[in-house]
Amino acid sequence: MRLTDDPSVDHVSKPKGRAAAMPFIMITVLIDMVAIGLIIPVLAPLVGKFTGSQADQAFWYGVVTFAFGVANFIGSPVLGALSDRYGRRPVLLIGFTGLALSFFVTGLATALWMLVAVRLVSGALQANASIAQAYVADISAPDQRAKRFGLLGAMFGMGFILGPVMGGLLGAIDLHLPFFVAGGLAVLNAIYGAFVLPESLPVERRSPAIDWTKVNPVASLRRLTELRGVGPLVFVMGLSSLAQFILHTTWVLYTMFKFGWGPKENGWSLFAVGVMSVLVQGGLIRVALKRTTPQRIAVIGLISSAITYALWGAATEGWMMYAVIGLNVFGFMVQAAMQTLVSNAADDESQGRTMGALGSLNSLTAVFAPVIGSGLLGFVSHLPRGDWRIGAPFFLCSALQITATVLALRHFRRHPATPPHPAHVVA
Repeated sequence: MRLTDDPSVDHVSKPKGRAAAMPFIMITVLIDMVAIGLIIPVLAPLVGKFTGSQADQAFWYGVVTFAFGVANFIGSPVLGALSDRYGRRPVLLIGFTGLALSFFVTGLATALWMLVAVRLVSGALQANASIAQAYVADISAPDQRAKRFGLLGAMFGMGFILGPVMGGLLGAIDLHLPFFVAGGLAVLNAIYGAFVLPESLPVERRSPAIDWTKVNPVASLRRLTELRGVGPLVFVMGLSSLAQFILHTTWVLYTMFKFGWGPKENGWSLFAVGVMSVLVQGGLIRVALKRTTPQRIAVIGLISSAITYALWGAATEGWMMYAVIGLNVFGFMVQAAMQTLVSNAADDESQGRTMGALGSLNSLTAVFAPVIGSGLLGFVSHLPRGDWRIGAPFFLCSALQITATVLALRHFRRHPATPPHPAHVVA
């Protein structure tokens, strides 16, 4: 596969002469997401082992996830800048090491403070998703990025097919077991990265130096708003990301409180989410992109997500959660559409910083999400199973998505869709 019409890019740094290509990074992301997915059904129950009530469990689960978000918010732009200077591959290896450390120590934890401490360390070292997105941007022409971000999203979804089910089944045996399996997968990914994964960013396209005054998260977010054609979309992405992280941090606790689900039931429900993500981002999004623009897909997806959150919050039986998952087809396209718009607005030498800034934005919302979501769940944790008010976090998510939709519509009216700029990279 030829990466570019510019002969200079033939000198891409890569192990054993391999050319950077989508299959390499897709395998990396798949292993990474299986490892992360393994712990989702069991982290909240593990926190519950150290607490005495549902309200305390909700509070401390929020603290544990808050710790990761804070550290990741600070670390993501730094890691993004390092990837622009030294390449994507070494920074990914740092992330895999951080994940392995996090999983093994969490599995061995005997107190809550250990869970909080290890999440701080792993959050600071882990920006795998942002770096993977920059990797894809490196090897893709602007008009190909939406499709390829969709493929990357499909790998995230595949990870959520395999990981949570495995985590739920292993967690039913022992709550600590999924963490050790996940740690083993993170180590496997580090080995794969060290010996197989090619570098995607050639030396001549790397940043000559790191300006440390520009890699703090606040400055990174400010530069996002300055990208041509992005501006207010930062707030759209922020609101949508906040809703998504509230969902992530409350799903397991919500289903435990409302339906009495355990790790196995939650594993299968997240399996259903993963299946939909793979079907949509791995295939249906390509059909949608042939018929319409990323801007329109983003708006339709935001509307779909707003309806979905409201229906999840109103569900009175567990089977309803599955029915709603199947309805949210366009909601699974929002992230790929937004990433494409931002990536196309950035130049080749700043893809890592730009995706790192997006990572910081996601991490910032991940800081507030557990505080908001777990706080709301703690407030309604005394209510009987099936009570509609337990869905309070999801009703808030719906309101956030409605607000994001209004902002997106206003922005796209002022900035109509235009063809992408000529590419420096041709896949």
